Amino acid sequence: MGGFTDLEAWKKSRSLRNAISKLSKRFPQEEFYRLKDQIIRSSRSIGNNIAEGHGRFHYDDSKKFFINARGSASETIDHLIIALDEGHIDEGTFAHLKTECEDCMS
Repeated sequence: MGGFTDLEAWKKSRSLRNAISKLSKRFPQEEFYRLKDQIIRSSRSIGNNIAEGHGRFHYDDSKKFFINARGSASETIDHLIIALDEGHIDEGTFAHLKTECEDCMS
């Protein structure tokens, strides 16, 4: 069995995390402690939970963290909706990143 970095879900979460980090740099300054901080935290949490779940010895422990990762992906989608509604991203960017979030959940 390989490490968590071999998991496809973790690889997808890493790609998403990097895209969100790059995107959030374009957000206005007034969003720094609101949307920017929240979307960065939730996108990082996806991979963090996958990694921690992989490191657990029992299935029930692992499952809890994988469920948390799924929740963080959903939270990231909600932050993307806010960014769309506030005019910080366009429909194309939203659709692409929403798909990336959903890929982390499958």
